[in-house]
Amino acid sequence: MSTVTTDICIIGAGPVGLFAVFEAGLLKMRCHVVDALPQVGGQLSEIYPKKPIYDIPGFPSILAGELIKNQMEQIAPFHPTFTLGERVEDLEKLEDGSFRLVTSENTEIYCKVVVIAGGLGSFEPRKPAIDNLAHYEGGKGVNYMILDPEFYRDKRVVLAGGGDSALDWAIFLADVAKELTLVHRGTTFRGAPESAARVASLAEEGHMRLLLKSNVTEVHGDGKLESVTLVPDGSEAYQIETDYFIPLFGLVPKLGPLENWGLELEKSAIVVNTVDYSTNIPGIYAIGDINTYPGKLKLILCGYHEAALMAQSAYSFIYPDKKFVLKYTTVNGVPTL
Repeated sequence: MSTVTTDICIIGAGPVGLFAVFEAGLLKMRCHVVDALPQVGGQLSEIYPKKPIYDIPGFPSILAGELIKNQMEQIAPFHPTFTLGERVEDLEKLEDGSFRLVTSENTEIYCKVVVIAGGLGSFEPRKPAIDNLAHYEGGKGVNYMILDPEFYRDKRVVLAGGGDSALDWAIFLADVAKELTLVHRGTTFRGAPESAARVASLAEEGHMRLLLKSNVTEVHGDGKLESVTLVPDGSEAYQIETDYFIPLFGLVPKLGPLENWGLELEKSAIVVNTVDYSTNIPGIYAIGDINTYPGKLKLILCGYHEAALMAQSAYSFIYPDKKFVLKYTTVNGVPTL
C-alpha cells in the first residue's frame, strides 16, 4: 500500500483532467492524478487515439493521441504524479476539511481539494458472455487490461478483439509472448488500417496466430486458466492451451463508487455551480463531461474553460488568507514547481 500527499487530487486523466493540472500548476498547486485506465488520455487514448479532433483552438485538426501527448508536455514543468490502472473506491472528508481517498489497490491519497474530471465516469471493461469467466479473474489468467507488457514475457497469450487496442497490443506482444493468438469475430478490423496490415504480416511471418471469423466461447482450468475453446464460423469447436486470455472489447462508462459519496446527481452526472464548478460538498469540484448544469455542452474546450475557473476557486479554498491575482502567461511565462 502506498500513500500520496498533495494539494489537489484529480480523478480522471483525460484531456480536461490534464488541463486542470496545468491551470493548478500556474498557481503553484501540486496535483496527483488517478485514473482507472492504465495510461493517460481517457477516451482519447483508449478508444480513438487516431481520430482527428477539429474544435481545439489553434489546431485546424489534431489527432486525439497527439493532443494528449502535447498536454503531457504542457504539464511537465509542474511535475504531477500519477496513479494509473486504479479506481478511486472511497472518499472521506477529514475533520480539518481535507480529504482521504483510497483506490482499488489500496493506494491512499491525502489532499486539500478533489477534482472529479472523470469524463463519462470510470471506465469498466466490456466483458464477453462466457460462463465462469469471473472464476479466472484476479490473477488466475483472465485480464481486461495490459498494465505491464513484460508480465506476459514467455507466456502463452490469447487476445480477443477487433479495435485499435487489440491490434496495438498484438503488435507489441508479438515480440514478448512465447505464443500469441489474436481472435476476431469478423474479417476486417475497426482499428487503424496500417495496424491491421502489420498484424497480418506478423501472422504470415509466424510471429503470431491470427484467427478470424472465430469466437472464444469457453474457458477452462483447475484453479487457473489452462485453455480456451474456440468456435470458427461454420466449423467445429476446438481448444487451445494458454496462460492468459485478454478480451479487449472496449470500455463501458459507469459512475461507479462516486454515486455513494453524497454528491448531488442528476441523470448520472454531477450537479455543479457554474461560478466555479464546485459541487454540493465544499472542496470537491467536477469538470468535463461528468458534470451537468443548464446549457451544458460536452466538448473538450468547454471542459478546459471549467478547469480554469475551478483552479482559481480551488486556490482560494486552499489558501483562504491569500488574495488571488491573475497573472497572464504571456507576461510571466510558465512557472515550475
